[in-house]
Amino acid sequence: MHAPSTLELASFVTVLRVTLHVLCATVWVGGQLVLAGLLSTVRGFGDGAPRAIARAFGRLSWPAYWLLLATGIWNYLAIDHQHASSAWNAVFGTKMLCVVVAGVGSYVHTKVTSPAARGAFAGVGTLASIAALALGVAIAG
Repeated sequence: MHAPSTLELASFVTVLRVTLHVLCATVWVGGQLVLAGLLSTVRGFGDGAPRAIARAFGRLSWPAYWLLLATGIWNYLAIDHQHASSAWNAVFGTKMLCVVVAGVGSYVHTKVTSPAARGAFAGVGTLASIAALALGVAIAG
């Protein structure tokens, strides 16, 4: 057992950086899950309703994705990763791969016309987003 240490509050800049990152992850990942849950209801509003809702979500989610990337870089630069374990580095690299796959999958989802392909790429984007979120929790310590 080790001696207890004094817990300190994070600095304002750290609170801002991490809050923005978590907020953007909430919009990006949470929004995908909410939309998936609402899709069957939205389809009942007419043929154009799912696309209209998706476009509206895109106006919120894509800025959140880009700010998530920016705050992720900021987070990385703000920590002492110089002495990170090989496991930490491996998980970090895997997380970054998931972030890229999430963005690409979600982008392709918006461009394909086949319903099957649209669903497949939505699934890829969402699963990669959830994986990136979980790996982010793991590297946070």
